[in-house]
Amino acid sequence: MENIGALALLLAFCLAVYAILGSLIGKWKSKAFLVLSAERAVYSVWFLLTLSAGLLVYSLLTNDFRLSYVAGHVNRDMPWIYKFTAWWGGQEGSLLLWTWILSCYCALVVFQNRRKFRDMMPYVTATLMVTQAFFLCLITFPLSPFQVLAVGREIMAVPDGNGLNPLLQYWAMAIHPPTLYLGYVGFIVPFAFAMGSLITRQPGDAWIHTTRRWALVTWLFQSCGVLLGAGWAYAVLGWGGYWGWDPVENASLLPWITGTAFLHSVMMQEKKGMMKVWNMVLISSTFFLCILGTMLTRSGIVSSVHAFAQSPIGKYFAIFLAAHIAVVVYLILDRLEYLKSESQLESVVSRESSFLFNNLLLLASCFAVLWGTLFPVISEAVTGEKISVDAPFYNRVNVPIGLFLMLLTGVGPLIAWRRSSLDSLKRAFLWPTVAGLATIGILMGLGIRHFYALISFGLCVFVTWTVIAEFFKGAIAIGAKTGQNLAAAMVELTHRNTRRYGGYIVHLAIVFMFIGFSGAAFNLDKTIEVKPGESFRLGAWDLKVKDLQQGENPNYRWGHLVVDAWKNGAYVATLKPEKRSYRAARTDTTEVAIRRRLNEDLYINFAGVGEDGRPVVQAYVFPLVSWIWVGFVTLIFGTLICLVPSKVRLQFPKTKVLGVVTQDAPVPR
Repeated sequence: MENIGALALLLAFCLAVYAILGSLIGKWKSKAFLVLSAERAVYSVWFLLTLSAGLLVYSLLTNDFRLSYVAGHVNRDMPWIYKFTAWWGGQEGSLLLWTWILSCYCALVVFQNRRKFRDMMPYVTATLMVTQAFFLCLITFPLSPFQVLAVGREIMAVPDGNGLNPLLQYWAMAIHPPTLYLGYVGFIVPFAFAMGSLITRQPGDAWIHTTRRWALVTWLFQSCGVLLGAGWAYAVLGWGGYWGWDPVENASLLPWITGTAFLHSVMMQEKKGMMKVWNMVLISSTFFLCILGTMLTRSGIVSSVHAFAQSPIGKYFAIFLAAHIAVVVYLILDRLEYLKSESQLESVVSRESSFLFNNLLLLASCFAVLWGTLFPVISEAVTGEKISVDAPFYNRVNVPIGLFLMLLTGVGPLIAWRRSSLDSLKRAFLWPTVAGLATIGILMGLGIRHFYALISFGLCVFVTWTVIAEFFKGAIAIGAKTGQNLAAAMVELTHRNTRRYGGYIVHLAIVFMFIGFSGAAFNLDKTIEVKPGESFRLGAWDLKVKDLQQGENPNYRWGHLVVDAWKNGAYVATLKPEKRSYRAARTDTTEVAIRRRLNEDLYINFAGVGEDGRPVVQAYVFPLVSWIWVGFVTLIFGTLICLVPSKVRLQFPKTKVLGVVTQDAPVPR
């Protein structure tokens, strides 16, 4: 079985190289059969990688401990779901997943465009398959997932494996890495079309229209991956946070930031023919940051609880990135005449300028996060001393940027294209501004003095007002014409322009998340050693440790506390935080107990046992944090609406034939 898997990877690598050569030579020599054979090679690569992935998963599920990867990431007593997720629990398997997802995307792109863009598609195929061949090279030669355990020339099998990292034995890790990879890998598709457009000097924006949905779907996967990772950190790591500015967390955030900027910027190119160079730079940067993030996770150059072990593949990624950056820079500089803007910015007070400021702020945030992530590596290379960058640096830079972005989220939709008059600005912003300032005044009256929290809450109300006002204005106008009630009119309004109003819902999702982020200014925490039967107080909560219970199962030993929670003298809930000791991995983990509510989460972690045998309890109160997850669900909903085709409004032109007015067939308008 291991021989079949390794052979399939080798054949896939050879076919990927052939697809590159066949596409390019077929295009240059006008040999259509070569181009067609290259496209069929793409399908063959997908089939071979699917075979390899299936063989590896089968080996994991059946405990084939002859394979080094299986022995390192599975043990007999693990539940089957975690044996399956071990596919991406290690270096080699995760790269195979990355490569397999890429092959799925490549095959789908080639199939969808088999009769379209024939001038550009050979270059698109070649660009996709260069990346495919690179990752196939990694898992075929230096990091094969089918490497066997051997003594001399004899293949051997260990009695049992080490098991999956206990921190990864959590339900969210069954979906977080694949979702994140769907985002990472998916950004390659719009990048490939952008390169095809540059190489063939396309005069129009065909690559933008073709890849708009690709970019949006990929952005959705990346968003889900980032937020699922935050949810995993919150529920598993036991420190109470959901984002620690860890290098690997940052690596997933960076392409999301530039991808967000790209999705906003392409609207300028579609509507006004502006920012063409900017869009090329943005989509290329997003692709490069996806590769950089993959490199940071796997090369060992940064330290992280999320990262894989030290490996020698960092130099391969560095060469790949350097070569691609050089090619992209050359192509953009050489094709500048084809990327000239068709319009100019007419006024600072216009929707065009709001998109521009939005992009500048997003890139400023991206640069700050990238600099903070790479600074320890740079400082060690230059001075020999690794200088770490802590969370306060990121917060000092990104909190003001985030608040400005929130302001633009509310301002942008209300400003007209080209230029806005003073009267129109007054009409648009009077009541949202009053509502935001009133919110700040009320909160100050209630005793809240945290500056950033006050500004954030005020901006959240401001943006919410603008979004709701946009829906109400449109729905009332439709209702007046059609007689529909308000709810039906809102549905009709959204269906007429799903991209616009779905985007407003996504903006509302960001508001919900900012409410959750702002609640962190009022967090409470206490770490204390208590004996069963003792109580302690945290804010309005009285917490009593009733009992310490212990047990075991084939996978781990466990002990959990039984904690009664009382608030303002009334019993609320019983929570059971747990401490686990995994046998195979010889690692301890915690399972926190969380009482989730929209106003606050009560979060309790059983951190262990002190020197005198008393349990160590870490208790937290996190106001409003659940709004982050509400925003997560709202973001998915809004993005899915953006993907629904807008309703085609029909008009019926009238013509006069022999003096009689007739109605023609409906014509899309």
